[in-house]
Amino acid sequence: MTRTDYPWLLPSEMVDPRGPELPGDRGRARPRRTVRDWIIDTLMFVIASGVGLLAVETVQKAGNSELVDAFDLTAGLLACCALWLRRRRPVEVAVALAVLGTVAPLAGGASLVALFCVAVHRTFRPVLIVSMVALVSGVAAAYLRPDPTTSFTTALIATVVLLLLAVGWGMLVRARRQLVVALRERALRAEAEAELRAEQAQRLAREAIAREMHDVLAHRLTLLSVHAGALEFRPNAPAAEIAGAAGVIRDSAHDALQDLRMIIGVLRAPDGDETERPQPTLATLDALVAESRSAGMDVDLDNRVTDPAAVPAAVGRTAYRIAQEALTNARKHAPGTGSTVEVSGGPGDGLTVAVRNAAPTGEVEKVPGSGQGLIGLTERAALAGGRFEHGPTGDGGFAVRAWLPWAA
Repeated sequence: MTRTDYPWLLPSEMVDPRGPELPGDRGRARPRRTVRDWIIDTLMFVIASGVGLLAVETVQKAGNSELVDAFDLTAGLLACCALWLRRRRPVEVAVALAVLGTVAPLAGGASLVALFCVAVHRTFRPVLIVSMVALVSGVAAAYLRPDPTTSFTTALIATVVLLLLAVGWGMLVRARRQLVVALRERALRAEAEAELRAEQAQRLAREAIAREMHDVLAHRLTLLSVHAGALEFRPNAPAAEIAGAAGVIRDSAHDALQDLRMIIGVLRAPDGDETERPQPTLATLDALVAESRSAGMDVDLDNRVTDPAAVPAAVGRTAYRIAQEALTNARKHAPGTGSTVEVSGGPGDGLTVAVRNAAPTGEVEKVPGSGQGLIGLTERAALAGGRFEHGPTGDGGFAVRAWLPWAA
């Protein structure tokens, strides 16, 4: 249960999302009183009336005329009733009651309550002005309507102490309310930032999964396309070749389903659980080249890294994906041409991956979505802290080159 479950127990300024009035907020719509406000207003009216009744005995000891006593009682009653307007016009009511208290001692309690209200609902400058007016009024009241049982000095000290208590207590209440409002705004801001971070993390995760699916499935599906195209254009091929191509198609489809199943498993697994996620490394690059050769590609591998297993997992995985995507693009955009994969580097120097393919022979049909893979590879290399370059070669072919950091 939180305090906001029962807004009627809060001050109207706390229910209002704008919080206590700040400089420049004058004239804004005042929120409606809550049940707590009505209780506090009633309590303040009772306190002011009680203080006025205590002052009746002092007024009677002064031996004033009946007309003066009637004026004091009427002024005290009107001052207590004016407190019900203090929320609408706190400064005006406080100043009026302070002036009235100069000639009517019974209005002193209401004047203190009005000053307290100003300290709660207004900034420091109006509070200071009203406090000075109340202080002058108290000094004048001690001189014009002195208490027969109290000296002038004692009356002045009592006036100053009461004014300081009313102002200090009101400013403390206002500071506490502003603190609560600030904490509430901070909590709302933190919730909004947490939602934003969650959305951003979700978006990044989706992009990572999309890149993974593109890299894995595009490679498998291009193998299926190559062999299916061979069967389509050579329907009279020997039975052994047809059976071999059908076997490759079946194996590629099976591998694609396995990769898709593992990637979907990543989506279903708890955060941080990557036990079933495909994790190729540089050591598996030979298998990738062999798989491409089985699809009919002419691929030459020049791996100058003496110990591929020593390459950091993240670097090796990025290098594998770059080579995989480059071979997939060569198979789609330059079918039947030769490709070269070069890998070199070492600890401290970084790892360099370069893939080149010759110019395509004849016209090649444009593949939908072309260029998305290169964008993904650029992001992969940037995330790994490396560089990625791509573009056509002088002989009409295409080349990609990536440098990835490899710590010493």
